[in-house]
Amino acid sequence: MDERVDETVQAADTRERPRRDALQLAMIWSIIGLFVIALFTVIETLSLILMPVTFAIVVGLILSRAAARLGKSGIPPVVTGLILSAGFFVVSFFTVNALVEPLGNVIDQAPDLLAQARDRLLPILGRYEWLNFTPQTFSRQVSVESIIDNAGSLLSVARSNIVPLLIQTLIFFAALALFLAGRVQLRQGLIMMFRRREKRLTAIRVFNAVEEVLGFYFATACLIYGGIGITVAIIAFAAGFAMPVLWGFLAFLSSFVPFLGFAIITLALALAGFLTHDTIVLAILPALAFFVIHMIAENLVVPSVMGKRLEINPFLIFLAILFWTWMWGAAGAMLALPVSLIAMTIVDELLIEEKHRPSLPG
Repeated sequence: MDERVDETVQAADTRERPRRDALQLAMIWSIIGLFVIALFTVIETLSLILMPVTFAIVVGLILSRAAARLGKSGIPPVVTGLILSAGFFVVSFFTVNALVEPLGNVIDQAPDLLAQARDRLLPILGRYEWLNFTPQTFSRQVSVESIIDNAGSLLSVARSNIVPLLIQTLIFFAALALFLAGRVQLRQGLIMMFRRREKRLTAIRVFNAVEEVLGFYFATACLIYGGIGITVAIIAFAAGFAMPVLWGFLAFLSSFVPFLGFAIITLALALAGFLTHDTIVLAILPALAFFVIHMIAENLVVPSVMGKRLEINPFLIFLAILFWTWMWGAAGAMLALPVSLIAMTIVDELLIEEKHRPSLPG
């Protein structure tokens, strides 16, 4: 009798166990989902601080090899951080200063450019009746009173954006200098957090791989995208566009934002072609030339130079760009690729067991 009772209890436990396992699994995924939601909320809420700090860490990892070389030459880490951060500031300052005048000219000429674009594009758009474009669509008069009424709101918006930008710029350069100055101590502290020797060696390998991947990628990308920028400047000059150097520089910068930057420059070249030339063939020729050159560079030159170890799924890059653009705007779009490279390198070093590991010293 007792044996039958025990068998009945065991059978009941067997039936209940899958239910408990399913409930535990659902509870685990619920906790993970709540953690992810809370993390996204914190990232968006603290964007004023997290965005420049993240940008400083990425730039610091890219400059880490230069910092290591300066350290080997006997320069103290604090001086190394100040030198590299000051050099980055000087390059950024002269770059922005060089763009201020041409961009100011574009803004001053914006009304004439818009009127010219209306005159050129309206006959083309008028052929498609379903678009419902008519001359009256663009014939709204802008009065002086409306400009004065909207001036206050425009100034308030500009002021509200300038102050956070200045704060983020100060945070970025301070974080960059401190990160480069304390890079060795920070790295040693993170490594010593692990008690087991194997874990410490893994941490060392991850740090080295991240610094190597970021440094190699951006050094190579600067050369390739610099060639694209020079080519676009030549295309703009041959097409008769104003400020061809600005076109080349914008093409160089936009190439670091996959998909989005390429699309923006292509559309901008097409619009400038329609504003400059009367025939459709000559109008779309600069955009078509840039499209072909960029596709060759991205699909042939970059993979052959970078190698398979830096290949990332294009769909994952697209999702990363959407996510970080939604979180942090244009700066997030520029950070999407470096953050993806860091995550890919960490996963590659930690989770892929089949990868060949170099022999480590005993």
